[in-house]
Amino acid sequence: MTKLLPTSTAGSLPKPSWLAEPEKLWSPWKMDGDALAQAKQDALRVTLGEQRGAGIDIVSDGEQTRQHFVTTFIEGLEGVDFEKRETVRIRDRYDASVPTVVSAVSRPRSVFVEDAKFLRSLTGAPIKWALPGPMTMIDTLYDAHYRSRDDAHYRSREKLAWEFATLLNEEAKELEAAGVDIVQFDEPAFNVFFDEVNDWGMAALERAMEGLKCQKAVHICYGYGIKANTDWKATLGSEWRQYEMIFPAIQKSSVDLVSLECHNSHVPMELIEMLRGKKIMVGAIDVASNTIETPEEVVATLRKALQFVEADKLYPCTNCGMTPLSRQVARGKLEALSAGAEIIRRELGASAAA
Repeated sequence: MTKLLPTSTAGSLPKPSWLAEPEKLWSPWKMDGDALAQAKQDALRVTLGEQRGAGIDIVSDGEQTRQHFVTTFIEGLEGVDFEKRETVRIRDRYDASVPTVVSAVSRPRSVFVEDAKFLRSLTGAPIKWALPGPMTMIDTLYDAHYRSRDDAHYRSREKLAWEFATLLNEEAKELEAAGVDIVQFDEPAFNVFFDEVNDWGMAALERAMEGLKCQKAVHICYGYGIKANTDWKATLGSEWRQYEMIFPAIQKSSVDLVSLECHNSHVPMELIEMLRGKKIMVGAIDVASNTIETPEEVVATLRKALQFVEADKLYPCTNCGMTPLSRQVARGKLEALSAGAEIIRRELGASAAA
């Protein structure tokens, strides 16, 4: 993309109330069958219009056709039983009922490609499409298959991650062929399981990205603005240095863009210096608050980031997905993001002219 400081969103956007209950994760659909298929396409039209209306440059599907950023992709796979559920500890901080891997996983058909083709038919703007990363996928499931073949829990997690990485790679290549410009892998688990990231997690992500010619992004944050995550953040102290544990591996990887949580966090901005040369999607919008940022607050975050990342590699973004927010609040936040980015563009243009 040639535009300086192109804006984007990290992931999900609020769904229309006629599609699913708003401001809620895993919200059930309000219809089914052909009516649901049509409603999902209508929601894609709506979310695209809201992004473009707010001035967002790199658009996405807003995850309008999925109930959850991880499990909807898994629903399209074979080998996972959604009726056989177990309670597991997710991100090592909260319990959730999750489906069970009961046999070898496979991908009989594409999961999101038709949605991506539809979105591409609606716009000529650059499109970013998010997929769950392999480590985050295994952290959102109970494994009763690969673990049974290997008593070592650690090694079974790695095995399943590699299986998912292969399936993600198939999906990513088809998304690329459908006209997607950036494929993003969501890996909030990277911010928790540091040893595994460095031992095999980054390698599994590389497998998921293998052979892609489009831009490749990874999103690593501190989670949605839900109580389990905000309570966890409250325990992290005055400085959040988790990124420091994984940035060296990312710096050496083939990842092109790194999406990070910055605004209203305790992440020292200077940590992004460790990623010098990468494109950085700087989270300048707090998704854990209903308070709409002012453009000046966005500007302050971006100015700090510009001390450590070149202007042509800075991509203003949100901290994370915005499904738990109202559409009105999300719209206001996106408008502030775009307005703040435009202020910085003008400043940089004036500096270049001087």
